[in-house]
Amino acid sequence: MKKKIDEHQIHEEYYEEILEQVKNDPYAKSLGIELTKFDAGVAEATVEVQSHMVNAFGTVHGAVIYALADHAFSVACNAYGKTSVGLSTTIQFMEPAKPGDKLVAVVKEVKRNFRTGFYRVEVFHEKSLIATMEAMSYSKSHYFIELEDQD
Repeated sequence: MKKKIDEHQIHEEYYEEILEQVKNDPYAKSLGIELTKFDAGVAEATVEVQSHMVNAFGTVHGAVIYALADHAFSVACNAYGKTSVGLSTTIQFMEPAKPGDKLVAVVKEVKRNFRTGFYRVEVFHEKSLIATMEAMSYSKSHYFIELEDQD
């Protein structure tokens, strides 16, 4: 019988290698997104809204808020060292933000099984909730880190 892999144990044992991989996101870096918290199924990321990140009405473009939420989601669902990709997301925008605002995306894993994971992301400006995102991930069969023999 094949032994079940404890992915929380993998997260703990390979934390540094996994962190190094998930924080190395060129697109997030190009937007100035910074990873501020990382744990199994949990992540937090921030971005300061720049003047070039606004729409025609002077408020932050929804794509910037989405990119922040999506990056935090990506980090959380890849926290176990197994390549995971987004299957679907639904975002709700509730309040605008403007240049100079610091936005924070907080993601928590709601439920996860062998192949799929369900996540809730909340985006804040100061203490005000400005957007929420529901997200679903799909875990591929391979790990993006080099695992030692799992006997």
